[in-house]
Amino acid sequence: MRTTHLKRCLVLAAVGALALVAATGALGANVTATATVNAGTLTLTTSASPGVSVTLDGTDQAPTYTLPMTVNDATGSGTGWNVTVTSTTFSTGGPTPKLLSTSASTVTGVSSSCASGTCTNPTNSIGYPLTVPAGSSPPTAVKLFNAAANTGMGKFTVTPTVQVSIPANTYAGTYTSTVTVAVVSGP
Repeated sequence: MRTTHLKRCLVLAAVGALALVAATGALGANVTATATVNAGTLTLTTSASPGVSVTLDGTDQAPTYTLPMTVNDATGSGTGWNVTVTSTTFSTGGPTPKLLSTSASTVTGVSSSCASGTCTNPTNSIGYPLTVPAGSSPPTAVKLFNAAANTGMGKFTVTPTVQVSIPANTYAGTYTSTVTVAVVSGP
């Protein structure tokens, strides 16, 4: 019985020593983890087909439309960005087109919200109302909305509200205008 007891004690001592060696070895291990984060792109997309409709009644009218777009700043640069806008003059087309004024469209305000994931909300410094430039061909674009440096990182829905001035003396007809929006790096 003494021999069995002695063997058990030796086995327990050996197991304890092995556990102590294993635990001591685990405390001394260091591992370096690496995370590589590659830059993406800055993009703007929209599928909007905005329009307004009025019935002439002898008064000046100013209906509005919205132009929702998605701005995705996946660059990881923090340089900020701005959305620009320009347009062609509202025209009925044809051989003797009727036109609205080149200052007919005005942005009255812009909202923005995070579209997905974690975002750094844009800090916008553009003032409103803002006249949308128009001409027979699109004139130089103006800044519509911006994200200051270190803001606007992530994916956002940016929605300007555009007011169209339709004077009481406007000819009846279907007027069209091509509105061009773009996103540019930097506030």
